[in-house]
Amino acid sequence: MKKVHIVPHMHWDKEWYFSTEESRILLVNNMEEIMEMLENNPEYPYYVLDGQTSILEDYFAVKPENKERVKKLVQEGKLIIGPWYTQTDEMVVGGESIVRNLLYGLKDCEEFGSPMMIGYLPDSFGQSSQMPQILNGFDIKYSIFWRGTSERHGTDKTEFYWESTDGSKVLVQLLPLGYAIGKYLPEDEEKLKERIDKYFTVLDKGATTENLVLPNGHDQMPIQKNIFTIMEKLQHLYPDREFFLSKYENVFAEIEKNQALPTIQGEFLDGKYMRVHRSIYSTRMDIKAANARIENKITNILEPLASIAYSLGFDYHHGLIEHIWKEIMKNHAHDSIGCCCSDKVHLEIMNRFFIAEEKTDRLIDFYKRKITDSIETDRTEDRLTAFNLLPYERTEVVTTTVITKLPSFSLEDEAGNMIPFEVLTKEELDPGLIDRQIVHYGNYDPFYKYTIQLKDSIPAMGYKTYFVVGTKKSMTNTLVSKDSVETDYYTVTVNPNGTLNIWDKRLEKEFSNVLLLENGGDDGDEYDFSPLPDEKLIYSDAVNADVKIAQNQDEAQIDIQLKLDVPGNLENRRVHHVDGFVEVHWKVTIPNHQPIVKVEAEMNNQAKDHRLRTLIPTGIASSFSVSDNQFGLIKRDVYDSAMDVWEKENWDERPDSIYPMLSFVGLSDEEHGVSVLTNSTREYEIVGDNHDTIALTLFRCVGFLGKEEMLRRPGRPSGIKLPTPDSQMIGKLKLNFAVTTHKGSTINANLARTAKEYNTPIQTYNKIPFNAMKLNPSGIMVPMHYSLLQETSHDTVLSTLKKAEKEDRFVLRFFNPTETERQGSFTLNLTVDNINEGNLNEKEISPLQIENNHFSIPLKQNQVKTVLF
Repeated sequence: MKKVHIVPHMHWDKEWYFSTEESRILLVNNMEEIMEMLENNPEYPYYVLDGQTSILEDYFAVKPENKERVKKLVQEGKLIIGPWYTQTDEMVVGGESIVRNLLYGLKDCEEFGSPMMIGYLPDSFGQSSQMPQILNGFDIKYSIFWRGTSERHGTDKTEFYWESTDGSKVLVQLLPLGYAIGKYLPEDEEKLKERIDKYFTVLDKGATTENLVLPNGHDQMPIQKNIFTIMEKLQHLYPDREFFLSKYENVFAEIEKNQALPTIQGEFLDGKYMRVHRSIYSTRMDIKAANARIENKITNILEPLASIAYSLGFDYHHGLIEHIWKEIMKNHAHDSIGCCCSDKVHLEIMNRFFIAEEKTDRLIDFYKRKITDSIETDRTEDRLTAFNLLPYERTEVVTTTVITKLPSFSLEDEAGNMIPFEVLTKEELDPGLIDRQIVHYGNYDPFYKYTIQLKDSIPAMGYKTYFVVGTKKSMTNTLVSKDSVETDYYTVTVNPNGTLNIWDKRLEKEFSNVLLLENGGDDGDEYDFSPLPDEKLIYSDAVNADVKIAQNQDEAQIDIQLKLDVPGNLENRRVHHVDGFVEVHWKVTIPNHQPIVKVEAEMNNQAKDHRLRTLIPTGIASSFSVSDNQFGLIKRDVYDSAMDVWEKENWDERPDSIYPMLSFVGLSDEEHGVSVLTNSTREYEIVGDNHDTIALTLFRCVGFLGKEEMLRRPGRPSGIKLPTPDSQMIGKLKLNFAVTTHKGSTINANLARTAKEYNTPIQTYNKIPFNAMKLNPSGIMVPMHYSLLQETSHDTVLSTLKKAEKEDRFVLRFFNPTETERQGSFTLNLTVDNINEGNLNEKEISPLQIENNHFSIPLKQNQVKTVLF
């Protein structure tokens, strides 16, 4: 007899087309009904609270008096909570963010009782290939999801093992028809049978045991109070099946008895049976870029900097950092970071990112100040401290500011050596902007803010101090106008249309027309890009750009401004009427000593319903691209073969090869490669007749949350057809990315390290006698230069360095983004009591051998390791 596990639950979107506050009001109502049912009806044994603890956080903010009721129900095993903080997206959210989502979600559960140890993500728009490893890192062995699979991954069954390339594995219960098939089940037997017959056809086909799952819930759905009546009717309609209320753990207990389950690998981004929205990665690019930027600031700068400070004796402010993480993780829910929401919800999302970034920036400043203020020295001059937050010494061109009243100064290191620098700009500052107490006592003498540029080597995971010494010698600016750029690696010229020609001296190859703009109509919605049929795309090849080139001994700067005329909306685009425009300002910097072209893009969009991309031609006709996902890399075909059959096979959406990345994408052959690094946009497609050009999405603009009958996605609307004028992206947008070339393949060149370096710039702090925010002396004295640790292998990539949540130890996390086993080796510049390999949950696995403060640990392909010391 087949057993039908009816699992009561609610899918709780914190926000979507409705606001968080509207959702919270419903939550207060629904929670009371749920608790009353669980407390008063022994026949109603379980309720799944959507796998995320942020629901409880929202609820207790207004109903704190019910904490004990919830706690009792959780401890009785009736109310099932966790393990997530929010139901995270897996495509454009970084690895550390997903780890913290579980870390803080499980931490929240501890106050109430045992969490549901299932990687429950029933609505995420695609599944990352690294999720089994992340889940195993928290001792989670089960996973439930809906979107992204098809039989071409290796099975047509709904129960299987899913394996990451490092060997981590979870048992999956797929929800082939989604999480809401049991929503609002009707008492009318004819209607009930009509619905359930359809479901059983699919569920029976995919099942590997006699057990089926019927989730009884939906978005913001109140508890179905008549469920027992429904079950009686179901038992009458299907006497050969057994119906009962259950929980997901019971289902897994039955599935595990099957010894012949298939095992499959990879990411799941197929839109055959359900929509995965394989172009949502560029909706509301202002929000997407803010997320990328803030994630990188927290993991690459704030946490390592706080760890350096902690190693020197300062407090590690867990509470402040957890606040920041939770602020951005509220935005990591699939609809929120997908940006398939109403305009008012996007305002709330953007405000959270503003708050999170402000907290991050100010805490970074605080730690830099505490360290710099506490440097032990008899010298009285102002100081400039440079911080390197990567585990190896770096020689970098650093552009920073010095604020002083000195008309001229020099920089000296602690040994008195002069450090050459150039002044790029000088501006006068009102002293009240430095500290209002200065003008309060009548001193109106101005300060000067100098933007300077220097090149120096900064210690691994540490800092170096300079002194600002008054001098009568004039300061130089050797930045001179040029017609072209000449560096150690490149010769770069600019075409009249603003595109770059890059001659690579090592490779002896030219890459022409880099940064060409491509513009096309977007008849889509917030979920998906949809082109106009048979449209002729618009390119910037015929524009006239305003170009300025300048170079000094350390760096070249190219300033390019252009205007691309485009149709102002879809109607005008269809009749080729041009009445809108996009202004693009490329600020390009090229260091003389590195093979990288850094681009800051400032855009002013004055047109609707279109997509703007920039093209990076590589001349490499590769069959696959390489980009990064969480703690690893992934190869993807540049052309999805399902494009040839998707209409015949009736896919839910066209499988264009539009893909997400986190920090880089590259095309290469065995001899050389070209890659794009990013700290903003995370969407790319490989285009061109030979699939040899990286198309980087700058933004797309649409006017509806959901639309029906789109070219790439036929049928019903996704979401609802709600106007979203703010998603037309009218106005200004700023993005940061870079282009780099290298010998060998993308994988062998380890572009993940290059991307990490690009996203971890040298940080500086200028100590002067004035500051509006006063601090008492810390009583701690720190050296003038310092290194906490350094790597001794060069294959792995640092993920983060932080203090453990519950213990006085460091958490050092790194990963191997290559195709072969590598060693992660480090030397610690401090005395350690013990050192252990740990899990992502910061719990010990086994002790490590350490000799002369040096340790080494092997990592498999795409494997992440955590060391606790």
